[in-house]
Amino acid sequence: MTSPYETLVQSLKASDILSKFPAVIPLSSRPNTASSEEEEEQGQKGTTTQDVFKGHDEEQIRLMNENCIVLDYDDNAIGAGTKKLCHLMTNIDQGLLHRAFSVFIFNNEGKLLLQQRASEKITFPDLWTNTCCSHPLCVDDELGFNSSLAKKVDGAKVAAIRKLEHELGIPSHQTVSNGKFHFLNRIHYMAPSNGPWGEHEIDYILFYKINENHDLDIIPNLNEVRDYKYVSKKELQDMFADPSLKFTPWFKLICESLLYKWWDQLDDLSEVENDPEICRML
Repeated sequence: MTSPYETLVQSLKASDILSKFPAVIPLSSRPNTASSEEEEEQGQKGTTTQDVFKGHDEEQIRLMNENCIVLDYDDNAIGAGTKKLCHLMTNIDQGLLHRAFSVFIFNNEGKLLLQQRASEKITFPDLWTNTCCSHPLCVDDELGFNSSLAKKVDGAKVAAIRKLEHELGIPSHQTVSNGKFHFLNRIHYMAPSNGPWGEHEIDYILFYKINENHDLDIIPNLNEVRDYKYVSKKELQDMFADPSLKFTPWFKLICESLLYKWWDQLDDLSEVENDPEICRML
């Protein structure tokens, strides 16, 4: 059964999105840059940028000017919107949607690399999650435009390589040469975070299998990552059973519905990868 919120998001056409959120820059006039200057506040009644960012880390505030890819319900790119714009719940409640990716790195033992998000993170600080979760930027090599799904996946992979180096210090050349990405599917979900923030994403799920007799060097950026570790399936299940540990909502959704089935097929992902359908979890 379709939820009222999903019905709202599905009803929004490109013209509706650009009208409702005038700070979104249409594709035809986007600057093709990683970040934008501070945009006019939207959806915040009587609140200022200083209010929503009060007490937050300066580097994380700077990153909130990055240009995410604003989408319609069918994952078509509509324009560029700052990370701040896309993550305010007042905008999410009105249906604003953006593109994301989630990477799951597996080593030669079949263990999954987890990270604990840094305390400095503005959204979902200190929570455990999959290897890397972030957003393709609204730039040519990460966008994929409105062409084939394969091109959009390629853009998500470019973004994943960039963020694996930024967050975990994994050299880009190692990611390219020491393993292989597998696109599984796209998940559409919405989740509130702390304070005025939340997520509403179409999330590209990327498994990455490290090649036999290879490894990836990890030097975490402590402004992004508080801790990290490889876990077996049983160890992850034990972590979920520990009430002292908290997890990001997208990671919980994926684990509860799909991850363990995929994990069982890690040796041969051919039957579960490249799913063209969007899995709606609204």
